[in-house]
Amino acid sequence: MSGAPAPPVLDVRGVHKSYGGTKVLHGVNLTGHAGDVLAVVGANGAGKSTLIKILAGAERMSSGELRLDGKAVALRSPHDAHTHGIRTVHQELTLVPELSVTENLLMGHYPRMLGGLINWRAAHARARVLLEGIGYGAIDPRTKAGGLTVARQQMVEIAKALVDESGEPRVLVLDEPSAVLAGADLDALFTLIRRLQERGVVIVYVSHRLAEVTELATTIVVIKDGRVVAETTPRHTDENEMIRLMAGRRPQQLYPDRRTDVGPELLSVQGLGRPGEFDDVSFALRAGEITGLFGLVGSGRSELAHCVFGARPAAEGTIRAEGSRTDRFRSPRDAIGAGLALVTEDRKRTGLVLGLSTEDNIGLTTLRTATRGPLVDTARRRRDALAMTDRLDIRPAHSLRLPVRLLSGGNQQKAVLAKWLLTSPRVLLLDEPTRGVDMATRVEIYRMLDELARGGMAVLLISSDLTEVLGATDRVLVMREGRIAAELPSDRTSEDTVLAHAIGHAA
Repeated sequence: MSGAPAPPVLDVRGVHKSYGGTKVLHGVNLTGHAGDVLAVVGANGAGKSTLIKILAGAERMSSGELRLDGKAVALRSPHDAHTHGIRTVHQELTLVPELSVTENLLMGHYPRMLGGLINWRAAHARARVLLEGIGYGAIDPRTKAGGLTVARQQMVEIAKALVDESGEPRVLVLDEPSAVLAGADLDALFTLIRRLQERGVVIVYVSHRLAEVTELATTIVVIKDGRVVAETTPRHTDENEMIRLMAGRRPQQLYPDRRTDVGPELLSVQGLGRPGEFDDVSFALRAGEITGLFGLVGSGRSELAHCVFGARPAAEGTIRAEGSRTDRFRSPRDAIGAGLALVTEDRKRTGLVLGLSTEDNIGLTTLRTATRGPLVDTARRRRDALAMTDRLDIRPAHSLRLPVRLLSGGNQQKAVLAKWLLTSPRVLLLDEPTRGVDMATRVEIYRMLDELARGGMAVLLISSDLTEVLGATDRVLVMREGRIAAELPSDRTSEDTVLAHAIGHAA
């Protein structure tokens, strides 16, 4: 006679969560057996982040039950979750920028010599083995974490969740782990997930990239307004149906129709170089056109954007904007004065001041111009911010007075866009503008970029999402090892072709 079936590794039952009188989760259930990949999808504000915080021990449920291997557990802190084998990789990075990769990975578990001193040679060697073991051996463990690109910081975050004296986790929660990964880096993440599946780890995978969800998931859980509205499998659903369930309506056309009227050159970059990052880069941005920029981690795409914007000095080459007399911008102020704006890839570190209100964040770029004599014209700033929240549909309706950290990821990104649009730029540089943003908000962003281009703006869209970089643009520049490897028409190019140029395997 066979024994009773093993209980689920993870069993979340009837979880409710309220903040004051506001109910955020309404009886959420989530069940995962050994080796399951539970994909949790939903629009921004659906309750996914709250559920993740409860699993991580950062928030306590108002009511409900959480069982691990059939036993009820109470998670009162992140330490409790860690002790019970639940590890969480949050969308927002938690690395200490001034410490090395090794220090971030092994914090509190350093190998020591006689006398108690840290054996740094052994520590770096151990960190390298750990990174190689999960497919991220290209990262130098001696490098300061803050000096890595956001994509490589994300890899270190994942590695950090798997490094522990007590062994591998029983449950690994991944919140948008692939948002800035592409190519071999994305393949390494998928390989790692499948390896953990084979060892019986339950993966809770939260992502807005629905193609990944259908590829990886054993079960798909759709959350809307704090409730589970569907539990299905990849065999029984598709991306359009998931969008319908998340939004409560049929999806709109994802990408706007192509633009055909291209105007004059608004920005010219010639022979731009910065040692160790990129070399001899030349391209032009034209009015009425959206240009994509794609490259794998380490290709130099984000560093190039910062250099064009004057945030990093170039060693050689020229950057000329229409009407500007300078050959290069020596500071972001110079670039802004010449009509440029840059939406950075890490909105919480370099795009927003999280402790300030949404209104104050939107007004940051116009502090010098929104004045009345020596004082800030607060009435004008409020009118400008209100106009932008209406234009971009930033929610909730009273978001202007709220600290911007309380907004969902999609609405935070809209606040960053609003801040820069107030400067009336002619050239808009966007680095991963849809990272951590739900599909409905992505559609809004794509339509807004289309309107800006049709209004005569030049747009550079940097993205690691191949579907996005072809669907939302008119042409694509592909970077490889710090150089422009190809310039391709978006409507006559496949994802495979772009990736082949990015890795140097193009015919």
